Amino acid sequence: MKFGYFTLSDNGYRDNTRSANRFVADIVAEAIHADRLGMHSAWIGEHHFSTLGVLSCPDLALAWIAARTENIRLAPAVTVLPLHHPIRVAEQWASLDLLSGGRVDFAAGRGYDRREYEPLGADFDDNQAVFEEGFEIVRRLWDADGPISHNGTHYEFENIEITPKPVQRPLPAYVASFSKPSIELAGRLGCGLIVAPFAAALTFGGLRQVVDLHGETLARHGKPKTRTMCSYFIHFADTPDQEAAARARQIRYYRECVIPAFPGDPETAPPSYRYFVDMVARLRNVQPEDLSANSVLIGSAARIADILKGVRDAGIDEVILYFNVGLKPHGQVLDEMSRFMAEVAPAFA
Repeated sequence: MKFGYFTLSDNGYRDNTRSANRFVADIVAEAIHADRLGMHSAWIGEHHFSTLGVLSCPDLALAWIAARTENIRLAPAVTVLPLHHPIRVAEQWASLDLLSGGRVDFAAGRGYDRREYEPLGADFDDNQAVFEEGFEIVRRLWDADGPISHNGTHYEFENIEITPKPVQRPLPAYVASFSKPSIELAGRLGCGLIVAPFAAALTFGGLRQVVDLHGETLARHGKPKTRTMCSYFIHFADTPDQEAAARARQIRYYRECVIPAFPGDPETAPPSYRYFVDMVARLRNVQPEDLSANSVLIGSAARIADILKGVRDAGIDEVILYFNVGLKPHGQVLDEMSRFMAEVAPAFA
């Protein structure tokens, strides 16, 4: 099992003195540190207008990181595809794949925050159909050896060929999922899958069920086996006081960043987002003692390694780790990344 660095650039906290610009600089430094430590990948989220996060252009941040690293895989977490024209998305990530020497892992999703859609004139209510059509176009443009045409519901064009083409053929592609339809979409398209453990626990019972559904859907559509990944929040804690502080930090993240971003009103949530309403209801009431291995890694190196062994045994190929959550200081993030690679990762070599 491999490990990566992951962030959604959460910075929307009350009484927060850390600027968005400062945090973006910290994220870039952390991703470069991940490469030096030997982490497999760096996954950087896309958010707009300081909703949940403050990093709006993961492609540009990852291009900067690519020029300063040697081995680490470079990935958006995720490209909110309905906010962009798929031709432009295909061009941007193919270009980064070329410039980085074939180090891009592409991941796409619909997002979940209406506030990111409306200023850009994007359709939040019908974004499932826009996403599926756009994702198909992106992959066709990468794979085609000549011009292609498309006559769909949301996009139409004739005889388009992008340049440059990606170095990787095919370029690895992933669907980010909180729900069964997204998992089945990944399988139908022959894509890898990224899932959050807390969503897997709420919707399916656990990671094993997600892995099984993904594999079964791939097989049903005649697609070869692909990778299944998950993300995890992580906090090292060696004393009761450290654990209490870590749990409080995680709860603050849910209450001040996640709940305002997720669709939580059953009157306004589109049908494809109704499962978020239950998530928000649970997060509103979550207490520090409720945080479990279904959502967050908290504890000593040995405790974290034990939990991750169960994740590996469920069939997960890679875990991307969210170290800098909840206003955790940059120096502490760097220290915890180093500690993970020194004390936890060797158990999975």
